[in-house]
Amino acid sequence: MEHKMAVIGYGGMGSFHVTRIFDIIPSIKVVGIWDVQEERRNLAKSFGLIGYESLDECLADPQTDLILVATPNNYHKDLSIRALRAGKNVVCEKPVAMNAAELMEIMDVAKETGKVFTVHQNRRWDKDFVIVKKVIEDKTIGTPYVFESRVQGSKRVLSGWRGVKKNGGGMLLDWGVHMLDQLMWMIKSPVVSVRAELFEVYSNDVDDNCRLHIQFENGIVAMVQVDTNCFINQARWHVMCTDGTLIINDWSCNGRMVRLLDNKELEWTSEIVYTEAGPTRTMAPRPRETTEEIELPVVNPSWSDFYNNICAVIDSKTNGSNDVELIVKPEEALRVMKVIDLLFESAKTGQSIKCNI
Repeated sequence: MEHKMAVIGYGGMGSFHVTRIFDIIPSIKVVGIWDVQEERRNLAKSFGLIGYESLDECLADPQTDLILVATPNNYHKDLSIRALRAGKNVVCEKPVAMNAAELMEIMDVAKETGKVFTVHQNRRWDKDFVIVKKVIEDKTIGTPYVFESRVQGSKRVLSGWRGVKKNGGGMLLDWGVHMLDQLMWMIKSPVVSVRAELFEVYSNDVDDNCRLHIQFENGIVAMVQVDTNCFINQARWHVMCTDGTLIINDWSCNGRMVRLLDNKELEWTSEIVYTEAGPTRTMAPRPRETTEEIELPVVNPSWSDFYNNICAVIDSKTNGSNDVELIVKPEEALRVMKVIDLLFESAKTGQSIKCNI
């Protein structure tokens, strides 16, 4: 079944969706856009799309059954609710709302209307993350206990609304929400403690760098780092497991995985190893014959799965079967937003916060 979509907000992300849907999602046809800026509506018209003259006109179009909300964050709640009440299924850009309370309002309306509502957490399909997730699921290097997840750059630019607090700007709500979603989707355990350090290195309104510390009930600890003022990048992922270590350096997925060989546990020895930093036993290099370097798994994730899943869920509800589940569930987004709320509180108080999310 073909689904026709209208897009609210034709900026960077709105236009990204339109282009990608045209390219790779045959089951969705984008028919029009609504944007507060006339030049953006005219641009859409130049590509053969409808440039709706008002939000009411957009939501009243009888041919559309799907709305994408791709505006600054502070408009997500009201626009999503209006679209749901207009009888449309809704995809909302991330972060889905300014806080967990706003998201709960949207979820209540989705339940009331019976319409499909989901969040564009597209980085669940990033190749680097899919590699990490597969390694963990397959227990290739044992059981994980520490995740370090980083995104770093040095442009020192927070473009557009990302630098404005009232619009929901800042790195915690921009990149942090993606990285937390990845970790909390992969690690099947409640979050029991959070701590955040948010920095305003060159911005005077929002966080432009952040450090987030997350502890899970199963003992896993995760550190999330977002930097926009870093001139020597660290690894995108550094994962320590009971039987090995995984590093992915960048989005091109250059990296390494080293695994402990079976029956190669070392015995305690009184021998001291002398290094340039002096004598040591604990930090002496492990003999090479006790480990092996193995290839990273081959994965081929496709972002098209996100929209194909949404279409399948809508079709299932239309047919009355309800036997297809969303990949990105609102309940999962709610867990992430609850954690983000606590991270902002932690940064304000300078304290770790215990929880059960």
